[in-house]
Amino acid sequence: MKALQVHAGPRALERLREQGLRPQDVRAIPGAAGGPKGLVLSPLDRYIFGQWLNAAAHPVHLIGASIGAWRMATACLGDPERAFARMADDYIRQEYEHKHGKPPTPTHVSEVFGAKLSEHFAGREAEVLNHPRFRLHVFTSRGRHVLKREGRRLSKLTTPLGYLGAFATNVVSRKAMGAWLERVVFSDPRESLPLHTHDYRTHAVKLSAANLQPSILASCSIPFWLDAVHDIPGAPHGAYWDGGITDYHLHLNYASMNEGLVLYPHFQKTVIPGWLDKALKHRHRASAHLDNVVVVSPTVEWIATLPNAKLPDRNDFKRYDKNIPARVAAWSRAVAESERLRDEFAALASGGQPVHAQPL
Repeated sequence: MKALQVHAGPRALERLREQGLRPQDVRAIPGAAGGPKGLVLSPLDRYIFGQWLNAAAHPVHLIGASIGAWRMATACLGDPERAFARMADDYIRQEYEHKHGKPPTPTHVSEVFGAKLSEHFAGREAEVLNHPRFRLHVFTSRGRHVLKREGRRLSKLTTPLGYLGAFATNVVSRKAMGAWLERVVFSDPRESLPLHTHDYRTHAVKLSAANLQPSILASCSIPFWLDAVHDIPGAPHGAYWDGGITDYHLHLNYASMNEGLVLYPHFQKTVIPGWLDKALKHRHRASAHLDNVVVVSPTVEWIATLPNAKLPDRNDFKRYDKNIPARVAAWSRAVAESERLRDEFAALASGGQPVHAQPL
C-alpha cells in the first residue's frame, strides 16, 4: 500500500515523464486551508523546505491561506526543519478554555492563537521577509458592506446575514461572491504574485514587519470560530477573515505563470476553489488553471490507517472535548505515520527519474 499519490495537469505530466520532479523546476508552492488536516504534511514540509529545495537557487513563491499561510511563513524561517516540528507540536497541543460540550469563545481563541503566532514570528519578521529565495504571499478575505466590520453587537446579526448572502450568491456564481468578500493578498515587497488574479475581486498589499503577524492571524481566522482582524497596517480598513473563504485550496491561475512547475503538497487530490464550494461538487474538477501543477497527497488507503480512519480535523475538538491527551495522542500518531509521505516523496523526487503521475 502506497501512502503518497501524484496527480498533475497536462503540461506538468509531460515534464514529469521526461525529466522527473526536480527542485530547479519548481517556481511556486501553495499551502491550502484545512485546519488540522494540514498536520499530516509536516514531515513532508520539513523535507521539502529543509533539504530538497536547497538544491536550487532561484526564487520560489510560497502561497498560503489559513494554516497554509502559517506553513508557508514557517518555511521562510532560518531553520525550517526545526520550525515545522515546533509548529506541528504547538498545533497538536493547542488548548482553549471552554465549558463542557460548548466551544470556546471566538475572542478567547483569537487571543490564544494570536499569542502563539507571536511566539513563532515576533522579532523574526525580517527573517521571513528577507529570505534569499522564498517569496511569501498570504491570502485573506476582507469583508464588504455588512461584513466590513465585526463587533460584539454587530456580529450577532450582520455577520451571519453577510455570510448567508455570500453563500447564496456563491451558489449562483463564485465571482458574484465578491459583492460580500474580496481577496486581499499580502505579498513579499520584492516580487508580486506571479500569476493572474482576474478570476475574483482582488486587492494586493505589500507585506511588512508591521502586518506580517496580523495578516497570518487574519488568514487563519475562521468565521464564528475566531474574531475578524480589523484594519491591518498598510491594507484597506475593514474586517479580515480566513483566506480559505475565498481561496480554500488556492485553485488559482497557475497556468498564467511564465515558467516552471507548481508543486502542491496537499491533503487530498482535488483542489476546491473556495470554502463555500465544498458542497458544490461540480467545482471540484480540475481546470486549465492547473495545467502546470503537481499535486502530491495521501492515498485514501493510507488515510484509513490513521486514528479514527481519517485525517485530523476540527471536529476532533468536539469528539475529544475535555479529553485533550487523547486528541494529542491521535494527532501525534497521525504526524508520526505521515513520515511515510516524506519518505515516498524523497524516493520519487531524487535522481531525476521519470515520475508516472495520474491526470488531475
